[in-house]
Amino acid sequence: MKHTLTRFAVLAGAGAALASCGGNSHMPDELNVLPSYLGAITITSYDGTSDDLLTAGLGKTGLAAAVPAYADPLNPKAAELRRNAIWANYRAVLDINANSGYGTLYGPNVDAKGNVTASEGKIAGTEYLAYSDDGTGNQNVTLMVQVPAGFDPDHACIVTGTSSGSRGVYGAIGSAGEWGLKNNCAVAYADKGSGNGLYTFDDDSVNQQNGVRATRTVAGKNANFSPALSDADRAAFAKLTGRVAFKHAHSQQNPEKDWGKFTLQAVEFAYYVLNEKYGVLASDNKSHVIRLTPRNTVTIASSISNGAGSALLAAEQDTKGLISGVAATEPQIQPKTSTGYTVRQGGAPATAQGKALFDYSTYAALYQPCIAGSAGRCTALAAKGLLAAGDLATQQADAKARLKAYGWLADSDVLQAAHAGTNILVAVTYANAYGKFSVTDKVCGFSFAPVDATGLPVAFTAAQKASSFATQNGIIGSVIYENSADGIPKVYTLGISPSNGQADQSLDGFLCLRALATGMDPVTGGVLDAGLLAQSTRVKAGMAEVAATGNLHGKPAIIVQGRSDTLIPVNHASRAYLGLNASAEGATSKLRYIEVTNANHFDAFTNALPANIVPLHVYLFRALDAMYASLKSGSSASLPPSQVVRTVTRADASTPITVANVPPISASPAAADAITVTGTVVDVPN
Repeated sequence: MKHTLTRFAVLAGAGAALASCGGNSHMPDELNVLPSYLGAITITSYDGTSDDLLTAGLGKTGLAAAVPAYADPLNPKAAELRRNAIWANYRAVLDINANSGYGTLYGPNVDAKGNVTASEGKIAGTEYLAYSDDGTGNQNVTLMVQVPAGFDPDHACIVTGTSSGSRGVYGAIGSAGEWGLKNNCAVAYADKGSGNGLYTFDDDSVNQQNGVRATRTVAGKNANFSPALSDADRAAFAKLTGRVAFKHAHSQQNPEKDWGKFTLQAVEFAYYVLNEKYGVLASDNKSHVIRLTPRNTVTIASSISNGAGSALLAAEQDTKGLISGVAATEPQIQPKTSTGYTVRQGGAPATAQGKALFDYSTYAALYQPCIAGSAGRCTALAAKGLLAAGDLATQQADAKARLKAYGWLADSDVLQAAHAGTNILVAVTYANAYGKFSVTDKVCGFSFAPVDATGLPVAFTAAQKASSFATQNGIIGSVIYENSADGIPKVYTLGISPSNGQADQSLDGFLCLRALATGMDPVTGGVLDAGLLAQSTRVKAGMAEVAATGNLHGKPAIIVQGRSDTLIPVNHASRAYLGLNASAEGATSKLRYIEVTNANHFDAFTNALPANIVPLHVYLFRALDAMYASLKSGSSASLPPSQVVRTVTRADASTPITVANVPPISASPAAADAITVTGTVVDVPN
């Protein structure tokens, strides 16, 4: 059973900047005050049997089963959308095959101490949902706090679960969320202003906060996202079949610049609800006296991928002492500079280091389609002098060599082809986001829409729209190339470049994106025309807004990343951040870096490539365990040293993964496994 109520908490007075947790001290009778940026709070309690915080009532078995059905697919209820969003997001970040470790090394039935139980792993508790906004409804960042029934205010802990990728607020349910709930911590989630904001032009409809679709007029300020357009522009764009706008790309706010802030706001929201729940009632019989503060609560900033980057940014930006430590995996983090530190592996400097996401994703978007088997892309690149001449195998080998020269490791070779479509989505999405472009700008000739079997744009069906809160990962539909030489907009893989009349997977469009990243013509190295240069300037300004400083202000932190990460290469992310941190904090740094061999960005490859991949997820929980133990002991000296963890892959997917395949993080690694920082030189062993 569950119980839901919604209330609008009114700000009580001028000092509303979260007096409850805004500093490191509190007065004896300090009252709990709602943060000024929070709107209506929806509160739902779950009994842990019919429904729960972690699995939406599905349990370990249901999460591994087929997608749950809706009673009415055209009108799913909010509770059904929540259930299916949890089902989809849990599976999106975890490999739920039993032989990959689900149910034995991780999963709802594996308890906080790592014991495999017969339980379905359902967790009772209360869920609080609200928007962070300035009152206009234009930002509407979804924040959520889950408080498990086992939360102990005398041993209080909070874990952040900012969503990975462009996902909605349940995006970290299976990563930081699961660890926090199992350890009886409150979990502070944020969709970071990029999740589940699908706007469809054909019916002028949006997602509301609870996922239910409505017209823009009916939703009003409860809309997760609608593009800022005049009615005339909206009507004109609606004539393009199936085209959509989505929040991460088209909000024109570059939400990534505030991912750290939104993560901190989620923590403040957690303090607010915890003090409402556990604080003593004040003399007015309405307010609550603050009980929980950063002085008596352990707060770990965590999550994976974009959420992990958000955790690091939050720690950098934390001026109120909200965060005790960080434990995060595969962070999408972008150092503000690629110089001032040196990354080495086996004593040899990295071929490239510290490049920005949009830089290396647009580079990958040129070459990965060739590696994936697109002879048209290979031939077109060679014709422009961007790839060696020769047969397909020769050109693919050259493409891999170019990627390695740009910072990827040889460990990524086996995954380069599989990442072609992913980096296409990243490149197009972030071009729009960083440049704060409107959906109607169709930057570099690209837009988004579902496609039919022939690759032509079609409209979302009514059922697809209705379930979009649960099924969409925040990057919506397929990439459409509007400028195909035959005049027919189509999915980018079928696009024909105007410059050569060849079916080369829309190469002209991706050369345009590359120009936005570099500010120069990617073929000739020459100056861009005025229009493209202006767009590049906008994109570069947005890229600068998201850059990390590397200064964690003495907070202990553990970063974990897979050496085979092909989406976020270690030389550009974790290794570079370690160097940047050394230049910012020097000998006072408490950052540890754990690099895991045979692990990559997507655990889904564990079952598909058993001879190459092991699950990184196991190491997120181990990092969280280590950070929590260290913070409880009050000594960062107990943190494991930086190291390479050497895993063991399987011969085939029929062999179950055991602890022998994913050995623990060592408290005292061998010298051959130690990652060291000397001055600003990062040394990683082969």
